[in-house]
Formats: sequence, C-alpha cells, structure tokens
Amino acid sequence: MKRFSRKIQEAVAFAEKAHRKQKRKGSDIPYIVHPLCVAMIISKLGGDEDLICGALLHDVVEDCNVSFSEIRNHFGERVESLVAEVTESDASSWEERKAKAEEKIKGASEGSLLIKSADIIHNTSDLLHDIDKIGDSSFSKFNAPKEQKINHCLRLVSNIEKAWPENPLLPELKENSEKLRALL
Repeated sequence: MKRFSRKIQEAVAFAEKAHRKQKRKGSDIPYIVHPLCVAMIISKLGGDEDLICGALLHDVVEDCNVSFSEIRNHFGERVESLVAEVTESDASSWEERKAKAEEKIKGASEGSLLIKSADIIHNTSDLLHDIDKIGDSSFSKFNAPKEQKINHCLRLVSNIEKAWPENPLLPELKENSEKLRALL
C-alpha cells in the first residue's frame, strides 16, 4: 500500500483550500497545520488511506463551508462516515456542543476514535506547550474557562477509554490529560 496516494494528496489539497483563511486559536499558525498533524499521527500508526483522509478532513464540515455530501462525493462513504463521527453538532452553547461530542464518542467506530484521539493529542500537546510558555493565559483563547476546558478534555479521554480500551493512542491521551488534570 502506498502511504501517500493520490486520494491522500487530494485530501491535503481539499483541506488546505477549506482552511486557507483560518489560523489556530490565539496564534498566527495556519489552521492546516492541525489536520496535517492529526493525519501524521494516524499515518505513524499505520492508518489506511481512508483514516488518513478522515484525519485531514476532520474539521472541514465543522469549521468551513463544506457539506458531508461533498466529502462523500470526493472521498467516498467511509471517509464521510469518519468525518461525521468526529464532527461536533452546531448546538447553541459551548457546553451543549461539548456534551454532545462527549456522548457521541460512546458509539463511535474505532477509526473515528483514532481520529478523535489524534485530534485531542495534538490539541492538548499544543495547549501544554502554550502553558509552558505563557501560563494560564493560554486558556483565554477558548470559549470556556480553564476548568471547563480541562474537565471536557478529561471526560473525552475517559469516554474514549471506555469505548475502546485497546486504543493504541490511549497512553499518550492519558499522559496529556493527567498533565492537564494537575493544573486544576
């Protein structure tokens, strides 16, 4: 199996175009760095083509003007399903949206749990790096206070562990979540 197929190349281009004008919260880093890092984590695990594409595209419906049907038409039903399983609802409040995301994990496929795990690993690694550099002010870029943000992360990791205890990314997820828990 080729590790960098035409389909993956097309997913990179699709994600880059969708996220082109976005930056990571609270920084000047182009947003595309995040899905590329999530895809890199999945690739290092030996993830197949659809998992890597799902990782690259995991935020395009949630954060960009892209529909699930566009994902299906360009990348197939499995990629669409993976993206759908990790896409947060457009609920009105941060709390409602995050509660739905936490609940969604309980019935998720192993593929989407890998993508969600890689997403959390990259996000928490970035956050922990920022905390090391600038302290608790790192939390000011979020739509929730520090305690809510950390507790949400802890619940996500707990739900992932319950849903799939053999998840190969669980050790790194737990390591990052314990570092965050120590900040409470």
